[in-house]
Amino acid sequence: MTLITTTEDLDAFCRSLAGVDYITVDTEFLREKTYWPQLCLVQVGGPNGAVAIDPLAEGIDLAPLFRVMVDPAILKVFHAARQDVEIFWHLSGQIPHPLFDTQVAAMVCGFGESVGYETLVTKLAGARIDKSSRFTDWSHRPLTERQLTYALSDVIHLRPAYEKLKRRLVRSGRAHWLEEEMAVLTDPATYQTDPDSSWLRLKVRTNKPRFMAVLKELAAWREREAQRRDLPRSRVLRDEALLEIAAHAPTSVDDLARTRGMGRGFAEGRQGAEVLSCVQKGLDLPESELPRVEPREEPPPGLQPIVELLRVLLKMKCEENNVASKLIASAADLEAIAADDEAQVPAMQGWRRELFGEDALALKHGRIGLAVLDRRVRIVPAGNGEGS
Repeated sequence: MTLITTTEDLDAFCRSLAGVDYITVDTEFLREKTYWPQLCLVQVGGPNGAVAIDPLAEGIDLAPLFRVMVDPAILKVFHAARQDVEIFWHLSGQIPHPLFDTQVAAMVCGFGESVGYETLVTKLAGARIDKSSRFTDWSHRPLTERQLTYALSDVIHLRPAYEKLKRRLVRSGRAHWLEEEMAVLTDPATYQTDPDSSWLRLKVRTNKPRFMAVLKELAAWREREAQRRDLPRSRVLRDEALLEIAAHAPTSVDDLARTRGMGRGFAEGRQGAEVLSCVQKGLDLPESELPRVEPREEPPPGLQPIVELLRVLLKMKCEENNVASKLIASAADLEAIAADDEAQVPAMQGWRRELFGEDALALKHGRIGLAVLDRRVRIVPAGNGEGS
């Protein structure tokens, strides 16, 4: 068991990876008190063993590790990679590539929706994971032997799991399915937060454009403030307070101080002044520039039964091809296809269209039907009771 705490040792380890085909990678981090993930440990598994890298060690420079993460000759294998990749993106400004996510690969290979790491390695590597250190404080030093054993197991058992998934993908001819998903994970846009769009995440009960204009300004300010101070959004201003301010649109310190959830100390300080400035900016926005959110329309009469038929087809196709339905189409995708043959959804593109989309259109337009034959749902030609 190796814990790397110096730049020299890290550089030596990274140099030892030259020529390897792939490495397995995992991270331990905290995010409860910060906006950005606080990286506490990096685990890397290679053909000759695994190491834990301590990013909190005094004086350590992670540059050698960052170089490995973008080495095009070494495949980086993660499980549920998104948060890990976000960490490397934030710290180095670069996204690890090439990339392989075993959780996505498992969905492609029929292991169900968003399969967990423990389930996957138990099925593929026959390993049993000690979960007792899962919720440990990874920022506390020194790390215990039990913590390090747990952390390293994540990359040790991932190697045989990856090898078996890779062989399944090759045998099934589905490797290109995974490539499309990895393109999303390695796209910088996936990890870039636009403060001006943060208001869209809030749950509101009104679509009044002026309210929306004030809310948009307030949410963008909160997002930038949270990023600048490296605090969770709720530590800057809770959602409830944000909505309350937008609803009452205070224009003075006294008005802001009287807003529920606010205090005079906040209202009279720097943040209070900035909040009032945001409110005024929203109030001053010309009518033609007000943001508008169209209410979600109820599906027209007759559409919902089509959606339900498509849902049955999707389930049948996914069971037949041993692939997770989440990877093919969402409920919103099915509604879009039911309403529009040219729906711009993933289910109508690439391999998903071949697997599901073409038959979805054929079912929608009566060229095929569904029937229960031998206690299984099967596709049948229109007007014919025999299976295709």
